Amino acid sequence: MKPEERPRTSEIPEDPGVYRFRNAEGRVIYVGKAKNIRARLTSYFQENLHERTTRMVHEATSVDWTIVATEVDALQLEWTWIKSENPKYNVRFKDDKSYPYLAITTGESIPRVMVARAPKKKGVRYLGPFPNAGALRQVIDQVLRTFPVRTCAPGVLRQAVASGRPCLLGHIEKCSAPCVNLISVEEHKKKVGEFISFFSRDPAPYIRRVQKEMESASAAEQFEKAAKLRDDLIALESALETSTVVLPDDTDADFISLVEGEIEIGASIFSVRNGRIRGQRSVVMERDFDKSAGELYRQLVQDIYSDLTQEIPREICLPELPDGVRDLEEWFHLSRGERASFKVPQRGDKVALLEIVNRNAAEALLRHQLTRSSDISKRAQALSELQDALSLPNAPLRIECYDISHIQGTHAVGSMVVFEDGSPRKSEYRRFEIREGGGDDLASMSEVLTRRLRRLRDEESVDRAEEIAAGLQARRFSYRPQLIVVDGGRTQVEAARKVLQSEGFADISLIGLAKRLEEIWPSEGGRPVILPRKSESLFLLQRLRDESHRFAITYHRSKRGRAMIESVLDEIPGLGEGRRAALLQHFTSMKSLRLASEGEISQVPGVGPAIAARIVAWFAAEAAREEPSAIDMGTGEILT
Repeated sequence: MKPEERPRTSEIPEDPGVYRFRNAEGRVIYVGKAKNIRARLTSYFQENLHERTTRMVHEATSVDWTIVATEVDALQLEWTWIKSENPKYNVRFKDDKSYPYLAITTGESIPRVMVARAPKKKGVRYLGPFPNAGALRQVIDQVLRTFPVRTCAPGVLRQAVASGRPCLLGHIEKCSAPCVNLISVEEHKKKVGEFISFFSRDPAPYIRRVQKEMESASAAEQFEKAAKLRDDLIALESALETSTVVLPDDTDADFISLVEGEIEIGASIFSVRNGRIRGQRSVVMERDFDKSAGELYRQLVQDIYSDLTQEIPREICLPELPDGVRDLEEWFHLSRGERASFKVPQRGDKVALLEIVNRNAAEALLRHQLTRSSDISKRAQALSELQDALSLPNAPLRIECYDISHIQGTHAVGSMVVFEDGSPRKSEYRRFEIREGGGDDLASMSEVLTRRLRRLRDEESVDRAEEIAAGLQARRFSYRPQLIVVDGGRTQVEAARKVLQSEGFADISLIGLAKRLEEIWPSEGGRPVILPRKSESLFLLQRLRDESHRFAITYHRSKRGRAMIESVLDEIPGLGEGRRAALLQHFTSMKSLRLASEGEISQVPGVGPAIAARIVAWFAAEAAREEPSAIDMGTGEILT
């Protein structure tokens, strides 16, 4: 793989997943899994690789990846795709085993729990399938600490009944030994029912029960019992990790999800046949702002299944039903002679898999955007298009964008982000605390621009040659922008233009970007400029606007959160200025301070156990006085 064909490190996610190397013909030549996709893929582009790996990397011309929830899911998906793609560089093993199930012989007088691969039989309850038999046996061993049910073979059971002595599992308390009447058969069946409920239904009640028993034992100073219950709790929680890429054998469905961007949409499709993911692909298409989510899903479904090579499944699972579901089902029947039902999963493995599909759609959109923004030719094209569209004397090599953020005039802040040569220069970003503007956006924008331009004028007056001769580095904040962008329409542009004129920088080009229709308002007045929806110049301006908004809102939330903590701490008796400052430095949000225990608070310098107890008691009393509120106490944002 040539250096220019390799993905940039920043583009590769750090999630668990499966990656596929392809050759020039688009054929998959290697499939691999990773707990961290970025770390694994970058290792292929180092020196001193194994000879076989070196040949594979040299033959490959591209690599793609799919994000999953856990490393177990990655292992299963890797196995499925190796079977289906038959890549030449993967070591292939002959294995005709089926997936393991958790089987409970409910038809026996003393039910037994076991791992089974055989065809399903009457009188046996099957749960699963599971991706790995060894992992399943380990989970069963963990859960037996809480639900000690029979797992022994029929011969061991007969021997225990004949001898009147339990087997080893009974002695180590991993079986309740109904064979020797240490527990009645009815009580044992009750435990088997709880075992089944834990795996097949909501395990939360059992988790809460063990946790409550552990806390009670600890409060009663029964520390050995509490330690055992703690180990039981850890075992139960570790047993809850299941695979979302292995569904029941009769699952025949496509899972579709989309993520909307500013001008484009990322979509991902997972094809599940016989309970296994047989295919996955992601696409990026132009966004139609006039269409609702239901209409977008309808268009996406039509685009996918218009391809006659795309198999029609029994079910199509989406986060939201497309518009005209009945018409689509009839269209399938008339055009393809097949029927499919549309469903929105509400719980279980299908919901978990749909979340993974959504994450891959977002990843596809992000990769597409990063590819555009990292392409030098596209950045040059964007700057050239801006120069022509705005009639600029030169390409705007340095662009500054400004935004204001506040809630009803409180904690107002401003942001300045800088793009040089079409790429963000985060070291040049600046944030401003509004001193006078308050809730007036125009006054706040004027204040931010005035402070920035006055600083620019002061620094331009300095003799830079003398500084360079003295070994001082140039201060890039003094660089003059070729273009200033403000978030807003004609009104915001007019306010910014007055500042530029009053400060003597009328030669700097100025535009406003209105979000509703993506109109560009020039400072000279007249009609707005409408750039083509797919143009690189519009994409560049949108990235500028979104980055300035993100930078401003992040500072605003931080400032508001700290102010809330500060105001609350003022009400707690016994907290002086020094202790309040120490608490503010240690706990950066109200949420973390409210959830902190006395021990955690007492670790703050200057805050002893007595003050920590007073703070915890004050928050507890406040919670008892107040009605439940629809406000995020960590940030102060209204949630409803």
